[in-house]
Amino acid sequence: MPESKPDAQPVPESKPDARPVPKPEARPDPRPASQPRPWPQPASTRRGGAKRGVIASVVLCAVVGGVCTATLREPDESPAARATEARATAAVKAAGAPTTVRLRDLAAVITDREAHLRAHPDDVRAWAVLGSAYVERGERADEATYFPMAEKALRTSLKAKPKGNVEAFHGLAALAEARHDFRAARKWGEAAVAASPKRWTTYPLLIDAYRGLGDHSSAQRALRKLTGLRSGAEVFAQTGLVYRDSGRPEDAAAALSDAVALAATPAEEAAVLLRGGELAWERGEAATSLRYYEAALRAAPGEHAALAGRGRALAALGRTSEALRAYRTALTKRPLPQYALELGELYESLGLDNAARTQYNAIRVQVRKAAAGGINHNLVLGRLEADHGAPASALRLLRAEWERHPSAQVADALGWALHRSGRNDEAISFASKATAEHDGGGMRVALHTYHRGVIERALRQNYAARSHLAKSLRINPHFSPLLAPAAKKALQAMGEPSAGGPQDVYG
Repeated sequence: MPESKPDAQPVPESKPDARPVPKPEARPDPRPASQPRPWPQPASTRRGGAKRGVIASVVLCAVVGGVCTATLREPDESPAARATEARATAAVKAAGAPTTVRLRDLAAVITDREAHLRAHPDDVRAWAVLGSAYVERGERADEATYFPMAEKALRTSLKAKPKGNVEAFHGLAALAEARHDFRAARKWGEAAVAASPKRWTTYPLLIDAYRGLGDHSSAQRALRKLTGLRSGAEVFAQTGLVYRDSGRPEDAAAALSDAVALAATPAEEAAVLLRGGELAWERGEAATSLRYYEAALRAAPGEHAALAGRGRALAALGRTSEALRAYRTALTKRPLPQYALELGELYESLGLDNAARTQYNAIRVQVRKAAAGGINHNLVLGRLEADHGAPASALRLLRAEWERHPSAQVADALGWALHRSGRNDEAISFASKATAEHDGGGMRVALHTYHRGVIERALRQNYAARSHLAKSLRINPHFSPLLAPAAKKALQAMGEPSAGGPQDVYG
């Protein structure tokens, strides 16, 4: 799920589970916490205590998708260990699947499953649990090197049990989503749902995959199945996102408000508040979005997505120095290409061209680094190259991206790259797709509307161009520090429409 993810700092703990995790009995690992552990090799291993086993069991239930329903029992576990896992499973069923797991607990379950697999390398379910834990750790710690390890573990489980292996299917769907491969996420999410239709935790992954592919009708159907199985903060948050994509911002805001009220932990509350901030921003409500982002930071201090959102809102409100600091801090927490692009364009709008170029160059480095772990940031790179680099390179990247993920976001970026390459007759087709209000979609995005207006102006469709440029500013008058002023300037240059109505407006 398009969703904000916590950074490598510990996630705020829920009050009922404030007990510290017992330290392992063996010597501490001298490697940094962010460095992946070596792949498990057959060797003699130690056993953790019962208390640590409970923590690992509860966390593994969360990382593989909530309530544990596996039929495969770990082959060589003692009766006491099996009883421990049964108690942990019962606790998860009673409390509901947690939406967030503390990093130190996640490290505990990774250590536990690695040790178990050295002694029992034929344990199908343990491989799936380990792979899912690697996915979560890679996302949370921003370490793409965990993703190849996750894929190897999950495919080891799948090879041993290719049919009905719902834990492996779920883990592969989560891995594909983390890599922004929504087509693969759809494939594995649908396989997980087919294997276990009442397992509610797979549906959010599947909904996000459909959204990433621009398949809003399927997302709505999956949401209806989810709401029939489960209620709570995560379900209301998913409902808000689907409503947003469907062009129902008021309903989306109401659903997100309910999600905040139902949040069980500070981290869960922060995740929902982030969605509320994004929705308010898209509606042009900069001050409201700032309040959401600051509330998210109070719930989860240091949350990188809230810091970047705060920078966006502060820039719109004219508090530029604070905005720059917020963006820099966000990039320190997690150097995502999207944050660097926004900061670079803010620098450029202030006439700080050298600082802007530094950010643009950093994006190319970030994208290459992420690609080594299989993460796809080509949409952001294509936007960068179209506006600040080589439009021909952007065109190649975005055509390939359109084949993989034909969403409104990709249609907009491809249309814009075509325009920047001087191919406006092709560009208008994609710009129209990006702003279409059918097939279950209808989200109003100021940037997409602006791009369409500029392309129409280049085609001398002045009446339509004027309409879309003005609409972009009505949706969000501060949608970009560079392009919102350009929209105002273009409208002034075009002047008012001639008297007598829109006849002959296409020249």
